[in-house]
Amino acid sequence: MEAVTKKLYEGMFLVDSARATADWDGVLSTIRTILERAEAEIVSLRKWDERKLAYGIGGKSRGTYILLYFKAEGRRIRDIERDVQLSEKIMRALILNAEQMTPTDIEKETPAMKTEKSAVSGREDQKAPEGTASVGGAAEEVPGTA
Repeated sequence: MEAVTKKLYEGMFLVDSARATADWDGVLSTIRTILERAEAEIVSLRKWDERKLAYGIGGKSRGTYILLYFKAEGRRIRDIERDVQLSEKIMRALILNAEQMTPTDIEKETPAMKTEKSAVSGREDQKAPEGTASVGGAAEEVPGTA
């Protein structure tokens, strides 16, 4: 029997932002099911970003991009692409060979991670210093705490 080698691939999946917001787990489940059917091994799966589309796709003007790294046999990529086209949850997908990628490259921050980080640090910056209370975004001194 011939040993089958799985290669590393990068997939960028585009889904409707409204659907991703309403049913994130369902969208991820759909992607996982497609890959499991092709006997692919998921290495990394995360939200890349949400963007306005350059042109409407199926009447949608915004999309959420999901970045995925997986290992699969080369002959199974066609099966994955076919299942993506048949899926109602996935609008588009692009799959590229990623053999040259290092684990460090795979784990780099995505734009969505950067946005989330800055939102969290922004909320921390808005916290009122001790002895003050935040009212409408402005810090006011609380009597008797100084």
